Amino acid sequence: MRIKVINPNTTAGMTAKIGEAARAIAAPGTEIVAVNPAFGPVSIESHYDEAVSVLGVLEEVRKGEEEGCDGYVIACFGDPGLLAAREIATGPVIGIAEAAMHAASFISTGFSVVTTLNRSCIIAEHLVERYGMHHACRKVRGTDIPVLDLEETGNAALRTILDECRRARDEDRCGAIVLGCAGMADLVATVQREIGMPVIDGVAAAVVQVEGLVRLGLGTSKHGDLAWPLPKPYTGSLSHYAVKAR
Repeated sequence: MRIKVINPNTTAGMTAKIGEAARAIAAPGTEIVAVNPAFGPVSIESHYDEAVSVLGVLEEVRKGEEEGCDGYVIACFGDPGLLAAREIATGPVIGIAEAAMHAASFISTGFSVVTTLNRSCIIAEHLVERYGMHHACRKVRGTDIPVLDLEETGNAALRTILDECRRARDEDRCGAIVLGCAGMADLVATVQREIGMPVIDGVAAAVVQVEGLVRLGLGTSKHGDLAWPLPKPYTGSLSHYAVKAR
């Protein structure tokens, strides 16, 4: 099985961290291909960043189809381009926010999300509604840590994240914590040990879910709105994104 894990931003250090988390959880025989687009934002912290990043995600999925990938993980907590990626993918495509929230709902009746910038909370709250998790999500909490600060050595960011996770545990009446950024993938074991409750990293959760769907022989449905995009000309610099007739 070959799973392509796509970091939608262009920061190679974060891609390496995401790849390590994915390989650590992948089953024997699963090949993890961790990539980031060649163009786009260095971090994704706004609706604008997400919108710009989507073309890079779709480019990596398009290449993955040519390379024979069996499934895909979109490793950004905004799940940018998720439905569009599913339209052009044969195998399953899972976003890490979607994966983490579902995993948390399996093991608790309520979870809280601890993410990076406070402005990013709104994006996560939109996803809570989209995924039908409003009954289970107790709160989305921001730490106001810029995404790229997670790449720096030292414990300042970790201390801030731990403090917010403790507040979530003590104030939100939640049974699990979802870490709301792919850049936090390497913190899950430490946070879980320190706060004494289940902590979910969406990268690991998404890899396991893609593996399970592939083993079940399930790919993305091509009936209804996730059918292949209609073939039509695309103009200008986006001409190569046009989908050919099948």
